[in-house]
Amino acid sequence: MSMEGSLTARDRVGIQDFVLLDAYTSETAFMDNLRKRFNENLIYTYIGTLLVSVNPYKELGIYTKKQMDIYMGVNFFELPPHIFALADNVYRTMISETSNHFILISGESGAGKTEASKKVLQFYAVCCPSTRLLDNVRDRLLLSNPVLEAFGNAKTLKNDNSSRFGKYMDIQFDHQGAAVGGHVLSYLLEKSRVVHQNHGERNFHIFYQLVEGGEDELLRWLGLERNCQNYRFLIQGECAKVSSINDKSDWKTVQKALIIIEFSEKDIEDLFAILASVLHLGNVHFGASALGYATLNSSAEVHWLSKVLSTDTSIKFSNNYALEVYIVIIYHFQVLSPFTAEHAKYARDALAKAIYGRTFSWLVNKINESLANKDSTRKTVIGLLDIYGFEVFDMNSFEQFCINFCNEKLQQLFIQLTLKSEQEEYEMEGIEWEPVPYFNNKIICDLVEEKHRGIISILDEECLRPGEATDFTFLEKLEEKMCGHPHFVTHKLADQKTRKTLERGEFRLLHYAGEVTYSVAGKLFNVATQFKSSLAGLTEILMTKEPWYVRCLKPNHCKQPDRFDDVMVRHQVKYLGLMEHLRVRRAGFAYRRRYEVFLKRYKALCPDTWPHWKGTPAEGVQRLIKHLGYKPDEYKMGRTKIFIRHPRTLFAIEDAFEICKHELATRIQAKYKGYRVKGQYQRQREAATKIETCWRGLQARKERERRAWAVKVIKKFIKGFMNRNQPVSMDNSEYLAFVRQSYLTRLKDNLPKSVLDKTTWLTPPPIMQEASVFLRKLHTRLLLRKYVRGISSQQKVQLQIKALTSDIFRGRKENYPQSISLCSFSVYSGEKDINIKVLQQICPEGIKYSVPVIKYDRNGFRPRFRQLIFTQAAAYLVEEAKIKQRVNYSSLKGVSVSNLSDNFLILHVSCDDTKQKGDLVLQCSYLFEALTKICVVTKNHSLIKVVQGSVRFDIQPGKEGFVDFKSSSEAMVYRTKNGHLMVVGPHNAIVNSRDKS
Repeated sequence: MSMEGSLTARDRVGIQDFVLLDAYTSETAFMDNLRKRFNENLIYTYIGTLLVSVNPYKELGIYTKKQMDIYMGVNFFELPPHIFALADNVYRTMISETSNHFILISGESGAGKTEASKKVLQFYAVCCPSTRLLDNVRDRLLLSNPVLEAFGNAKTLKNDNSSRFGKYMDIQFDHQGAAVGGHVLSYLLEKSRVVHQNHGERNFHIFYQLVEGGEDELLRWLGLERNCQNYRFLIQGECAKVSSINDKSDWKTVQKALIIIEFSEKDIEDLFAILASVLHLGNVHFGASALGYATLNSSAEVHWLSKVLSTDTSIKFSNNYALEVYIVIIYHFQVLSPFTAEHAKYARDALAKAIYGRTFSWLVNKINESLANKDSTRKTVIGLLDIYGFEVFDMNSFEQFCINFCNEKLQQLFIQLTLKSEQEEYEMEGIEWEPVPYFNNKIICDLVEEKHRGIISILDEECLRPGEATDFTFLEKLEEKMCGHPHFVTHKLADQKTRKTLERGEFRLLHYAGEVTYSVAGKLFNVATQFKSSLAGLTEILMTKEPWYVRCLKPNHCKQPDRFDDVMVRHQVKYLGLMEHLRVRRAGFAYRRRYEVFLKRYKALCPDTWPHWKGTPAEGVQRLIKHLGYKPDEYKMGRTKIFIRHPRTLFAIEDAFEICKHELATRIQAKYKGYRVKGQYQRQREAATKIETCWRGLQARKERERRAWAVKVIKKFIKGFMNRNQPVSMDNSEYLAFVRQSYLTRLKDNLPKSVLDKTTWLTPPPIMQEASVFLRKLHTRLLLRKYVRGISSQQKVQLQIKALTSDIFRGRKENYPQSISLCSFSVYSGEKDINIKVLQQICPEGIKYSVPVIKYDRNGFRPRFRQLIFTQAAAYLVEEAKIKQRVNYSSLKGVSVSNLSDNFLILHVSCDDTKQKGDLVLQCSYLFEALTKICVVTKNHSLIKVVQGSVRFDIQPGKEGFVDFKSSSEAMVYRTKNGHLMVVGPHNAIVNSRDKS
């Protein structure tokens, strides 16, 4: 949908270009439009060519390869606002005009700056011409990101992947638009984070990645342990572990990226050694001697420091100073001045910050060596500047001062370049330029950077002057020099009301984005002039390029989707200067388009220009707007474009165009219907006559062909039938094919529905014998698979038990075939049938099974009703509330059953102790189920012995008895004259089953 087309939906989804806001000076109207679009998941909005992006905190599916293809090579305003549209427009402008450009991406932490930068790089990786060499360059460009993020990003309260440095990356393109190289500049690395993190924040990602993901051998070599809690520099924020960050996975990504960017093995080893040295340095502790000098209390850490950095630690001090060990790292200088404990800690932290800062600079230089373009021919460039937005905290230090000064300078550059581009377009089109009133923040920039009078110059002077310079002497110097400045105030210079809001060690600057109070306490004495020079260098680079802007907004503090915090967003809109930019863009004309584009869209609104205009596009537009009744102050005619001053004028013509489209569609439809009605009856009669003649001829021809074909087929069929048992040949191939098809068709409609169905499979003809066997096996496997997938876990357990029963008794016990189909093998334990007193005694052992049995006395074989219980540890014979016998499974030698149809079992028990009772002779109606359960509980599948004739058992130690088995038509149990127990089993008796599951 084009920009103009989307105007019809403006009441619902807002206007996709703020320049078209009628109330463009109203911050409320600006916020309403932004909120309306955010609520519809439209996170991008233009201010002319500036892109406003609101972080949605959720996936929207708008960054796919398909989306890239849609935006590739399309005019900027033809599609809805998108980061890809801006990236494509920059790329095409660079190629067509052979000019250099930069994209400034700004916003506060968590607003999506880093992600926006990634999307631009990903778009160029897809849209640029591709060769093997160019793909290597592309991969290095893309993989430089995870390396720089690992060393320069950290978890903060606002963002789990916050960039803690400013990054400017040049992407170099050849004359064909292929990416051939790149260069990275870094600014304002937050080195203080190395030694201190606020609560809820972490150090730089790379430290945690090394400790959590580093190989064991690497950690041993570096003297590190896989526990972040052991390192003081990693735990001050008390959140070493973060659920949204996978340090182990990120470590692998960084290792892969370092290899692709062509870091040598030695480079990587040195890099990790330096990281380890910072961690060891953080664990160095100092005490105080009697004289107040620092004493080193961490010899182990010093040992590892000297090992990983290859330094000398054997330097001693004279004059009885207590500090006997001093770590010499840089240039092997020996500093012999003793420290107090506090000074030593300060020096330790300063050294750690310096090591990390220089390491980061070295890392950036190595990346630049990898990205360097070896071809010396002229290249065009697209720069990406991803830098902190304006920052205001409860306590603002030197770092916030530098960040905000940087934003102040960029805002100055932003307004200058925007006004410059506007003025150049007006002059090129021959339209008179009207001066635009705007706030010129040069007064604030001069306050900071002016030679001999600015804050930075005063700071340098104070640091270099003889005598003792302190935080407060610096503040006094500022008060002396800045007294009366409208954008500077301190506690001393403030009025009575303002003084209440300022401490004595603070000063306040009135920036373009609002007031910020800075503390001078131990924070400002740094390398401020160096930063000022770096910023001046960056400004010079940007001034030589055409600017494009992405302003990233954070909708809420909680990183929640679909939540729009008006107060928070309004604050960002203010300090990002969006209203200022809109006022500059709207100071003249809200809308401008080339004559060809304007005429093509709206020519249907004028009878003179519709449907085809014969003159020049400019003349056509002039005729069109005269017909529409435009007043002279509503538009201007440029050399190639029409300029429309007010959005309402554009909305009126757009609404008229929507109405006109429907009227045109109605006219065209009516004309087409008239053409169809004219002469319709006559044409129908002629067509009917032709169709009838053709149809009759066709039918006669078809009938002749059908008869000839039928005769031919019948002959071939008969011949094939006669040769059906011969090898396949021309004579029988078609007949056999018919037989195969016929059989398969009938088989499809008569397939068995159950695995147990062995009879309904169709008998195949001879030619399908082999195929039938294969298909039957295949179908059986399919039925089995369906059956297996359909059974529950409980049924699966029952089947496994049933299979075990089959292994034990199939072909060995006479009544097994008749009984097994009736056994349920449920997982029911039978606890509710056990007496409560017994249950209390044996329940801790875990009851697995319970079954009623008849126990035959060892002397006299009198029958007694009992209950047989299996627990996890033993078998119990119970009489109501009394345990009669306990048999540990370790004492159970085996279980004997006969091969006949009876339901007797004999439990053989070890009787080494004369006090122990003998074996158990039992009768059980659920024989197969009980015997299988005891095998499962004891995990001994060879426990059951199936015997013929008779079974010997121990009545008691030293005294034996016998049970004889035989078959008859009637079941009986009695004692024989010889004292044996005779068990007579009926032929093919069926053992009972139960199902209580």
